[in-house]
Amino acid sequence: MVPWRRDVLVLTPWLAPIVWEGTFSRDILDAQYLQKNLVTGVVTFAVENYVQFIEGFVSSANKYFLAGHPVNFYLFTDCPEKTSHLQMAPENHLFVIPVQHDPRWQDISRSRMDILSAYIQSQFQHEVDYLYSVDINVQLLAHIGVEIIDALVATISSWQVTPQQEDKASETHPESQPALPEGQGDFHYTASFYGGSVAEVYKLSTACSAGLLQDRENGIEGPWHHESLLNRYLLQHKPTRLLSPEYYWDTELSSSSILVKRMCPVHQHGQ
Repeated sequence: MVPWRRDVLVLTPWLAPIVWEGTFSRDILDAQYLQKNLVTGVVTFAVENYVQFIEGFVSSANKYFLAGHPVNFYLFTDCPEKTSHLQMAPENHLFVIPVQHDPRWQDISRSRMDILSAYIQSQFQHEVDYLYSVDINVQLLAHIGVEIIDALVATISSWQVTPQQEDKASETHPESQPALPEGQGDFHYTASFYGGSVAEVYKLSTACSAGLLQDRENGIEGPWHHESLLNRYLLQHKPTRLLSPEYYWDTELSSSSILVKRMCPVHQHGQ
């Protein structure tokens, strides 16, 4: 262990570590990870206008995501021809999976959980040990290493770094599956970066798919539905490891506690 940070929260009330720069030794963790002969997967979606982010995401993730360790990148897209020129590190593999686009972005969020659950069952569980879902419209700016590996991993939103703070994705409709009871919620987690073991991500995606289906049947749709349901699930199933906001930092914000900005969203052209 390296000296813990004293300016930030490094442990949750349920004793799960919160990963910040300065709270781990990557050399030690890399050596332990190598001994286990593991493969990690990354799932991302690039549909319609989001295909413009494919090259930036793949090139930066290929450079910074678990660098030196084998990673399978699973890219779901309706424009597979946009990937033919992409070059990967020798230990990495890019798998392009064609999908049909949905006419509304809410439907893309809804389909993601269904697709993730189905592909874990049919393919991913046989190919990787850990699996992470990452938004396509991000840029990796610094190393994201094996310090993220655990059974169930969530990233604290950059808009909310302390417990019990109201957030934009907490649903208020009482009939909605994601609706959080008033006053509840440990942290707010972003849906832009989460994951864990294949078994735990399968449980998560299956539960969220069921909640989304039930809300659809009831005619309910939240503005941040995917993220809201993720937060509801993680309230009931505590993450075993939390990633600090440096792992998905909104560039509109500033904070002295963020020593490294590891991943940041990229704005879409034409919005």
